[in-house]
Amino acid sequence: MKYVSTRGGIAPVGFTEGVLMGLADDGGLLVPDHLPQLSSDTLERWRGLSYQDLTLELFSLFTGDEIPRSELKAMINESYATFRHPEVTPVRRLSDDLYLLELFHGPTFAFKDVALQLLGNVYSYISQQTGSIIHILGATSGDTGASAIAGVRGKPGVRICILYPEGRVSKVQELQMTTIADENVLNLAIDGTFDDAQRIIKELFGDVAFKQRYHLRAINSINIVRILAQITYYFYAYFRVTEQQGSAKIAFSVPTGNFGDLFAGYLAGRMGLPIERLILATNENDILVRFVQEGEYRPAAFRGTYSPSMDIQVASNFERYLYYLYGEDVGKVSGLMTEFRAQGFLNVPSADQERVRADFEAHSVQNDACLDTIRQTYQDTGYLLDPHTACAVAAAGAQGTEAGVTIALATAHPAKFNEAILLAGLEQSFPPEIGALFNLPQRQQLSPATSEAIAGRLREFFGAATDAAQLREELLLGERNRVSG
Repeated sequence: MKYVSTRGGIAPVGFTEGVLMGLADDGGLLVPDHLPQLSSDTLERWRGLSYQDLTLELFSLFTGDEIPRSELKAMINESYATFRHPEVTPVRRLSDDLYLLELFHGPTFAFKDVALQLLGNVYSYISQQTGSIIHILGATSGDTGASAIAGVRGKPGVRICILYPEGRVSKVQELQMTTIADENVLNLAIDGTFDDAQRIIKELFGDVAFKQRYHLRAINSINIVRILAQITYYFYAYFRVTEQQGSAKIAFSVPTGNFGDLFAGYLAGRMGLPIERLILATNENDILVRFVQEGEYRPAAFRGTYSPSMDIQVASNFERYLYYLYGEDVGKVSGLMTEFRAQGFLNVPSADQERVRADFEAHSVQNDACLDTIRQTYQDTGYLLDPHTACAVAAAGAQGTEAGVTIALATAHPAKFNEAILLAGLEQSFPPEIGALFNLPQRQQLSPATSEAIAGRLREFFGAATDAAQLREELLLGERNRVSG
């Protein structure tokens, strides 16, 4: 398996090089050079596999022979041993036609743990096998930062810096990042929005000289491993629900901001999982809904909502979808992204809009509707939704999909967003792991929301380790030359 850029400006790379590259050096995003096609017989053989073994079968399709199967299996088992539920991502039935896929049983109570526990171990493995310097730079709207830190904290040879928008994440999300005392972790709160943080990340990764000088590695969903690791739970949920529902048509309703989680489901469908419909659920920051419904991708005014992890205007993974929408035409994708950078929006013709609407239904959930859904679901079922999952549940009920059963992705534990729970007029008790955070000291630094300011902080944080590593490389090279001479 090789990986290519959505913009066609780099030669195909292998799995390891793709992981280390993160954002493609031409500014595009990496995608597999082909998608494995799975037969119905294969799906039936996999139906009874544990989550870990199913991940092994799927993930190994994308690693090729670069990681021995035995070592990949051990890496996967280690990653999911940190989860509180034996099934890793269990499915909960709410009604005859609605299930929840619980993705919040990892260390930080968020769906990002599913991919980032694995990616952290992949990075550690690559560092040990190749001697690569792993300096991770990421941006978060709340959950990615805590999950990424949990995946790599204390790991030798790995350092991580996370940017997050000051005052625009929940208190628990902030505490999960800023109470970590490990010296290989740096949190920078920026004076701006998540879109500003994401822009800075792309600018710094796009500066190839800076990226290479400081060995920057990606933890956001621009890293293809994030997407590949999330494919598994679509298959796993499909198997569990069809065990109960037989041959029922299955739809997925996905709360999305950066389009990565939904894109993983899209790839699962292209690989052969018989998904009837993918429902794209957003909050009032509805750029993706407007694209699906109207064919125009144009950021609007930022709105702070009760579901802050989806308060995103420019979705990183949107470019990957364009790649498949236009038949893997890298010239077309490159042109569209140039157009978007130049004028701040892009449009697709009506014929293309029909294909988009064939791929997705889309619904924007307003703030009041989000709280109403939390209240009503609790009243009807006794189940407490977090505000992001509430958007998925509301969207599932609003779309009138022809699918017999909808699986809504429950992306976070409600304890991470107690602000919304209180506004809904409800109370909850915190899991001990979250309650303990409020008694810990915080470590955080503020920074202007500019690439220049962040670059300066990174030179300080990554610089000493970079210089030491390069000195070791030079000494080893000199020793090899002396011996060979």
